[in-house]
Amino acid sequence: MSIDLSALPPATRYKLLTAVVLPRPIAWVTTISRAGVVNAAPFSFFNVFGQDPALVVLGLEHHADGGMKDTTRNIRETGEFVINLVSEAMLEPMVRSAAKVGPEVSEPERLGLKLAPSAHVAPPRLADAPAALECRRVVGLSFSAEREILVGEAVGLACRDGLIDPDTWYVDWGGDYPVARLFADRYARLVEVDRHKIPPAI
Repeated sequence: MSIDLSALPPATRYKLLTAVVLPRPIAWVTTISRAGVVNAAPFSFFNVFGQDPALVVLGLEHHADGGMKDTTRNIRETGEFVINLVSEAMLEPMVRSAAKVGPEVSEPERLGLKLAPSAHVAPPRLADAPAALECRRVVGLSFSAEREILVGEAVGLACRDGLIDPDTWYVDWGGDYPVARLFADRYARLVEVDRHKIPPAI
């Protein structure tokens, strides 16, 4: 089978690309607005991109009219963000944080998510995330009215006690991080099938 991706509608391309590129990490990004509202949103296009400097990339999606979503606006205004890595236990609230709410609404507050202060940037991290990358914006590249690629520099790493051995720098996920393939697949199915079931408020 040979598929012409350019001939497919974007929604179908998204489904195929996120299903064939595995294991695929998902970023749960926290930002803070100028008004002090903490935002949390999941991003299915994300990865680390180098070590010197320590770069990360995020695929930011704008509204259909080109308007910025909260995460993009907050990063442009403050230049800072936190990428939270999540365990399977955090999957349900992560999906729920994708519900459409106004910029004055804090997803962590709405969903009862605990926050912890970051050491190197202003936006807080999610306290229950096993690891979090504290980042600063480097450059944004716009490819269409709806798609922007953000390159950031990871300037700090926070993690739960016991995750990293400081003598060997060995990272032991233990039982906190399930098989990446199953995690990514379950997330994709939850977003596709259950998004319409997400209540507008809690």
